[in-house]
Amino acid sequence: MEQEESWLKQVLEGIVETSRDHLIITDGEGFIRLIGDSCEEMYGRSKEELLGRNVIELEEEKIFYPSVTHMVMQKRIPQTILQETRKGQQLMVSAYPIYSTEGKLIAVVNYSHDLTEILELKQRYESMNQQLKQFESEIVELREKSQDGVVAVSEAMLAINRLIKKVSVVDSNVLILGESGVGKNVIAKDIHRNSRRSGGQFVEINCGSIPEGLLESELFGYEAGSFTGAGKTGKQGIIEMANEGTLFLDELGELPLTLQAKLLKVIQEKRLQRIGSTTYREVDFRLIAATNRNLEAMVKEGKFRQDLYFRLNVVPIQVPPLRERPEDIAALIRVVLRNLNERYGLDKRLDGATTAALLQYDWPGNVRELENVLERMVVTTDEDNITIAHLPPEVRTGYSEQTEIDPMMTSFSLKEALEQVEEKWMRYAEERCRTTAEMAQMLGISQPSVVRKLQKYQIRH
Repeated sequence: MEQEESWLKQVLEGIVETSRDHLIITDGEGFIRLIGDSCEEMYGRSKEELLGRNVIELEEEKIFYPSVTHMVMQKRIPQTILQETRKGQQLMVSAYPIYSTEGKLIAVVNYSHDLTEILELKQRYESMNQQLKQFESEIVELREKSQDGVVAVSEAMLAINRLIKKVSVVDSNVLILGESGVGKNVIAKDIHRNSRRSGGQFVEINCGSIPEGLLESELFGYEAGSFTGAGKTGKQGIIEMANEGTLFLDELGELPLTLQAKLLKVIQEKRLQRIGSTTYREVDFRLIAATNRNLEAMVKEGKFRQDLYFRLNVVPIQVPPLRERPEDIAALIRVVLRNLNERYGLDKRLDGATTAALLQYDWPGNVRELENVLERMVVTTDEDNITIAHLPPEVRTGYSEQTEIDPMMTSFSLKEALEQVEEKWMRYAEERCRTTAEMAQMLGISQPSVVRKLQKYQIRH
């Protein structure tokens, strides 16, 4: 008999120590008989300090306050309460009476688990819910934009958008600066589209893609027979083509010094001479230039004319690289993916891990690289659901599942994002509660709602 009692005592102590919840077992009068080592972390008192103490005294000392064991002793039925420790931890505490065969209260078993984390999560969830609602309205606005529109969610791009609206109503020269692929041509087109010149042509030329020997004739045009190989009827240059419209000179830093002087004269006088001509032609255009080079440094090195730089740099727009504005990545993913699906008549989607990997990547090629990666996956994958396995190696390599992703930066819809959080809450509660009634109390919803959500997310209880 003594051996059996010793075994039972060891088993009970083992249960108390290994339980995922903090356990306290008292006798019928409220004296603590068994308690786990976690008591010091939760209550700031060692196991030795609490064993043998009465819960009523501990309640008066505010160590257990209120004491759910004391409540069970008074009411003789199970009780569940929220309790705050001296350390500020929020606990959900349940206590159950144990009666002898004669109906005498002989023990109270007290289960506690720390709700601090889930309550903080609830607070973050409510805050995120409000942010997501705002984000959803911004996404709706983004959907109304065409593929050529400026996608702006980050404060930096929103500021650029505001500047675009201001400069669109005037004819001031604009110089767009930024790394290759950040979308400088998109900004230039947006300025033109919102300007009084939108009825005219938007004429674009990349100064770095045309050989120097041909660039002059492309810019200024030529008369018939003005040089070997010239057409019999001559040719209009792109500056003339931009008359009453907008001229966009991309990669302006590649323009040779000799042509810089001629361009400056055209900008100042609003007239030009074709190659081989002795007469001037009036031109009226709005000039927007862009470059990924440091023009100020080039001026100091004698590689770019200072007077032309000052003439162009009336309204500078500095576009940050994509890695410095991660808030825009999710919005760009949505816009680009939607446009690709519409263009090719598809219904491709990105799973959560793929979206997370895209958000973590640095995008050295900026928006252009993002567009290329998405198009490659959309047109080459057989399945509608694009997974992380479909990502290019350079994007997939840096992905870490442990990296925390800001929910504001995901490409999920509001409904999808809320469902993900809701499922995590349900799994969290299911792991810590014994009944759906306890889950309902922890989550602040009804028990039937708990049952429905467990079924929805296929969580067994």
